[in-house]
Amino acid sequence: QVQLVESGGGLVQAGGSLRLSCAASGRTFSRYAMGWFRQAPGKEREFVAAISWSDGNTDYADSVKGRFTISRDNAKNTVYLQMNSLKAEDTAVYYCAADTDPSPNCHGNGCYLYDDWGQGTQVTVSS
Repeated sequence: QVQLVESGGGLVQAGGSLRLSCAASGRTFSRYAMGWFRQAPGKEREFVAAISWSDGNTDYADSVKGRFTISRDNAKNTVYLQMNSLKAEDTAVYYCAADTDPSPNCHGNGCYLYDDWGQGTQVTVSS
């Protein structure tokens, strides 16, 4: 089982920026597909962004396209979520997730099977 630890959440004003980090255990991080999800109070968890294990392909929810950027540093076993132009509706607990054994033919979020999750980090955007 892979352990995922998120950090970087906090309180920010609308229009501001935050960078979330997710540190992963395991020797084969470079082979994990990684994703970020969020859950706002009273709402279901929703997909935010994903990055492939192989070619760096990224996917984003329409609500964050152009504002959020997912990236990874395999040498540090870490995935990041840079969040710019934050809005009040971005307020949520943000979770990172890993597909530790993605199909070789899978390079997009539509086919990832996330089997490990972090505990989450709170992001609050004040308007």
